[in-house]
Amino acid sequence: MENISLFDIIGPVMIGPSSSHTAGACKIGYMAAQVFGEPVSSAEFHMHGSFYKTLKGHGTDRALLAGIMGFLPDDIRIQDAFNIADERGIGYAFSEADLGEVHPNSVEIVMTGKSGRTETVTGSSIGGGSILISKIDDTDVELDGDYATLITSHNDKPGVIAHVSAVLAEHHINIAFMKVFRQVRGETASLIVQMDEAVGADVLEAIKKIDDISDVKFISSIGETV
Repeated sequence: MENISLFDIIGPVMIGPSSSHTAGACKIGYMAAQVFGEPVSSAEFHMHGSFYKTLKGHGTDRALLAGIMGFLPDDIRIQDAFNIADERGIGYAFSEADLGEVHPNSVEIVMTGKSGRTETVTGSSIGGGSILISKIDDTDVELDGDYATLITSHNDKPGVIAHVSAVLAEHHINIAFMKVFRQVRGETASLIVQMDEAVGADVLEAIKKIDDISDVKFISSIGETV
């Protein structure tokens, strides 16, 4: 029988009235910012279904904004997210959007960084503070934040995944889950590796040197921090 924690029943430690519309929203923003990988200078939040309907009442807007600034769901600064964003010069906008066949508590976040680069991350709050990042730009993914995660973009060729696995094995990093996502065979693919521990800069550099890999991102686990 699976062990169930008390926190799985009463929800996460958090600031705000709702595990789905506040804590989950904050986690989505936090994960989106980690995926983006650079300070966010502005963000547009395209909110689907009940996420937009609870925009003010459950503080969903503040929670999303707090998340992209790096605040976790138990951070008291969430309640002052608008003022903090204004002080930091971070632009933000919220709008209602139909994102199609997604969970009712979903949002598409379009982020722009100091460099001018943009990236879009789509995520859903699926209950009890749990989340699922389902898309990065146009690539379908599955990312929940419960594990330290490595994300690569690479040419869809034989051997790339084996080389990544070999680097992790060489550094004694244990793989919990691994999935590959691609749009078109033989073109660009994304590898998502969820691991039992974090990886260091030396591991990331070794993976970046693998032929046919164009980008590498590391996202730390938030599952045990909230």
